[in-house]
Amino acid sequence: MKRKALSLLLAGAMTLSLALTGCGGGGSDSGDSGDAPAASEDSGSEDASGGDEGDKPYAGVTLKWWGGNAENNAGTQAVMEAAAEKLGMEFEVEVNPGGSEGDNILKTRMASGDLPDFLAYNSGSKLYDLNPSRGFLDISDWDVIEKFDDAFLSSVTIDGAVYGAPQSSTQAGAVIYYKPDYEELGLEIPHTWDDFVANCEKLADAGKTPVYFTGGETWATQVLFLGDYYNIATANPDFADDYTNGKAKYADVPEATRSWTKYEDLVDFLNADKSAATVTDGNFAIATGEATHWFILTQQLPLILENVDDPDDIGVFGVPGEDADDHGLTVWEPMSWYVSKDSENIEAIKAFFDFYYSEEALDIYFETYGANGPSCIKGYELPESVCNAVRVDMQAYFDDGKTVPALEYQSPIKGTTCEQMTTAVGLGQMTGKEAAAMYDDDCKKSAVQLGYDWE
Repeated sequence: MKRKALSLLLAGAMTLSLALTGCGGGGSDSGDSGDAPAASEDSGSEDASGGDEGDKPYAGVTLKWWGGNAENNAGTQAVMEAAAEKLGMEFEVEVNPGGSEGDNILKTRMASGDLPDFLAYNSGSKLYDLNPSRGFLDISDWDVIEKFDDAFLSSVTIDGAVYGAPQSSTQAGAVIYYKPDYEELGLEIPHTWDDFVANCEKLADAGKTPVYFTGGETWATQVLFLGDYYNIATANPDFADDYTNGKAKYADVPEATRSWTKYEDLVDFLNADKSAATVTDGNFAIATGEATHWFILTQQLPLILENVDDPDDIGVFGVPGEDADDHGLTVWEPMSWYVSKDSENIEAIKAFFDFYYSEEALDIYFETYGANGPSCIKGYELPESVCNAVRVDMQAYFDDGKTVPALEYQSPIKGTTCEQMTTAVGLGQMTGKEAAAMYDDDCKKSAVQLGYDWE
């Protein structure tokens, strides 16, 4: 079974209009694997499929939803437009800011009972922080969840209740790189951190910008730190449990401290506008070869590919560690759809979800927008048109068993100031060791709030 993931753009409150972009755009090649319930064209509910023209069971229903720029993309819009045509409902979107600002807005609106019909938000540890039973519907009795793989379900299940459905698919915290620079200088993909730094030195000597850093959009500066988790976990298999219970700390475990000090190795290799550059700037810089490497979530691939002449100019590799024979990839489960338990349109949302995870809608999504990584829908294969950065580069890590879920899917604890500290270390304003100790203190606050006994 092949797997996959997704990406971002658009802002403001708006109604749907179809656009297109992406790491894909051609035909589809769907498959079935094993006994798992596969995505299929008739897998939505028959009652909600809209048989005859004009037979639209949810005509007159408007579903209000909320998500970030990443979720309000051309693929999502295309699927919603198809659902409107087939089922009759209309969609009204409110775009939520990302990062800690968006988290705070959601928590405030959740506390006041001011939620839309459904919304997109993180799976994993950030879901725990919301205390989702306050506002989200338990969908564990919905048939559609049988299509989701176990790794995804575990990331949206709390105390036996299933709250989320995948908005897109998996992605990775990795290095997206501009291949022509590698070809020009005869560089090879680095399988150790030292080799990566050596490549950066050669790029700098050739007058290129080795690493792009987006200090103007702080959430993105976390990806080197978070994406390095594969190297922590493979060296310390019990790290997630020990960290959750306060027995392992970033300042005390060498591989964990190294995730912070790696930023120091890159200070001299960054773009001149590193403190102000945004994610949009990064998309363009990698697409055009303005910079060679970017530590970023692979959700950015479709947006990067909007500006390239040849999709094969863009590649992906995992954050290198110390062992050249164990170079792996840290994987994120997708953002998820959550249903407000106070919505008056539950049946319409359920019908939309049945359609959203049908083969018809999955093909619409991925052929319109493209992919960010392998899929968490059982039995569904990505279209042939998906770029090699996903179908070849990322898929190889999955095929070789060289993947680890990000820590936020193995532990409910994450510090609230991570992005501020990764930005400060990246800009040379504090050392990696200082940041590691401060992050431990930040995580302790989160742990205590969740009832864990941290020393």
